Amino acid sequence: MDLSELVVGEFNGPLKGSDRAVLLAPSAGTGRDAPVLVAVADYLAQLGIPSLRFDYPYRVAGRRIPDQPAVLEATTRAAALELSQKTGLGPERLVLGGRSMGGRYASMLVGSTVDPWLALGLLLLSYPLHPAGKPEKLRDAHFSTISVPVLCISGTRDALAPRLALETASKKFSGPKSIHWLDTADHSYKPLKRSGISPEEVVAEVALVAGNWVANLPNS
Repeated sequence: MDLSELVVGEFNGPLKGSDRAVLLAPSAGTGRDAPVLVAVADYLAQLGIPSLRFDYPYRVAGRRIPDQPAVLEATTRAAALELSQKTGLGPERLVLGGRSMGGRYASMLVGSTVDPWLALGLLLLSYPLHPAGKPEKLRDAHFSTISVPVLCISGTRDALAPRLALETASKKFSGPKSIHWLDTADHSYKPLKRSGISPEEVVAEVALVAGNWVANLPNS
């Protein structure tokens, strides 16, 4: 099968003229139209930076259970190749990323020891550091092989990536890294009511921080 057949997605922004582009992979429970992915893509478009949001095959088929890891990884790679071909940019000009599961598979693509994607950067929105209720099963074994710039945007109440655990795990990245914390937000970026911050404001903050970080990444 042609890998491009796996990709059902939507491009934002000008496909030509930019020196970088961004892949935005979805979480397990949402698709390419998740508000935070749309907001990030829209802001990137305002900056003149193209992006591709896509759905995994199980989502396209109307299933709730995610595909097998090999399919998720192959689809993420296929989407990155599609973005590279459409924009005419080499792999090293792409920022790979996404929310939760999508970000995890983007990071696995960049951190692969077999066929790594030499990206411009890695954008992790609500990275799922461990499965729900299993803090001992950390998903950071591949972090040490990632040398590109990394930005994590996580909520301070994210049960799948507690602050101390994520800060400790991020030390394994060998390149520049930073974590932007969203006050009282959980894994879904939902803040506490007492914070006085609306979910829409959190999404806008994510888009602003992510877009500006991408725009300011060095060319090499």
